[in-house]
Amino acid sequence: MTTFNDLGLPEKLVARLNQTGISAPTPIQERAIPHALEGQDVMGLAQTGTGKTLAFGLPLIAQMQSYGKKPNPRKVRGLVLAPTRELAGQIAKSLREQVDGTPFKVGLVVGGVGITPQIKRLEKGTDILVATPGRLIDLMERRAMQLDETDFLVLDEADQMLDMGFIHALRKIASWLPEKRQTMLFSATMPKQMSEIANTYLTNPVKVQVSPPGKAADKITQAVHFIAKAEKTSLLIELLAKHRDEAAIVFARTKHGSERLMKALVKAGYDAASVHGNKSQGQRERAIKGFREGDTMVLVATDVAARGLDIPQVRHVYNFDLPNVPENYIHRIGRTARAGMDGAAAAFCAPDEVDELKAIQKVLKAEIPIASGRPWMGMEETGKKSGGGRRKGGPRNNSGGGGGQDKPGGGQRRRRKGPPRGKRPQKAA
Repeated sequence: MTTFNDLGLPEKLVARLNQTGISAPTPIQERAIPHALEGQDVMGLAQTGTGKTLAFGLPLIAQMQSYGKKPNPRKVRGLVLAPTRELAGQIAKSLREQVDGTPFKVGLVVGGVGITPQIKRLEKGTDILVATPGRLIDLMERRAMQLDETDFLVLDEADQMLDMGFIHALRKIASWLPEKRQTMLFSATMPKQMSEIANTYLTNPVKVQVSPPGKAADKITQAVHFIAKAEKTSLLIELLAKHRDEAAIVFARTKHGSERLMKALVKAGYDAASVHGNKSQGQRERAIKGFREGDTMVLVATDVAARGLDIPQVRHVYNFDLPNVPENYIHRIGRTARAGMDGAAAAFCAPDEVDELKAIQKVLKAEIPIASGRPWMGMEETGKKSGGGRRKGGPRNNSGGGGGQDKPGGGQRRRRKGPPRGKRPQKAA
């Protein structure tokens, strides 16, 4: 078995890894670290939850140990860019665990919190700075820091940066960096635009890949429920009741929808919290802390939590709304089956989400087994049922006729006057 010593890491760093309970490298660490230690640019492709943070973090720490002096005021030696506050916070936490007890300083700058304390902390210089692009640009434009002495750049979850429209921000940040630097890019998927990023920011990169892009973790049991939008909330409550003592993350598409769903779950007797863009950073951190510590058993979130949440006890993920970006499905369900554990992921598909489900299955290169309901119009090619039968009140036929009465956002079913279900004309999606 390969050890961290075999990869060429300093003994003190290996000893610190052992102290934190990390004894053997993951496949992405085993393949990326030797190249990174040699100063090569690296493009790493691996599914979420495979240890990408230490794959780039350990080589950064190891190479900086040779500097022998502190960074200059307002200077940054290594910059790690992440698309969301949650992911940035998780990266900073992981790196700080490895430099605990040393002079190394790992900084964190994200939006949603006061900028003045961040400016103050940057004054003495930073060894490794983990940042979201927007806040980093704010700080640069205020001249709170400089990147002209930055020797290392890491782009983590680069595919999500593309999804979130950060390509222009990346170009601006790159203009402040020295041309001579080591750059590492890590991603779970490889969209076509990624080649533009690689060609722009990396020089003759070594490509390391430990799983095909779009592959979900092997220990995740997946299932799809074909159900009318108005009935999603009642189905979710029904399914959550089967595992009240197990942590679950529920993904919704919008901020308002997440908040509304969280309140519905609390009303139904669940200890639930929400994380989305309308919450302050403090509120988001408190919600995640309560979920991590078991005070809250259900976390309702938008895709801000689809990456960066490393909570091993999460056993269930619900896609209450299917994501518009199919790759985000991979990242969502990757919140479970972590640290070698098993997990379950359930997707709710309403009539107007057929295209999203098709796109997800195309990325997976597999059909998701059906747990309940029958496929809507356009999904006839979906595979056989995996069990569970048709749920009472669920889809009645393959025509998807019940979709015409669906209201956005879910909620309890309402009795309405008019033609019976299946007779009312479909509304345009």
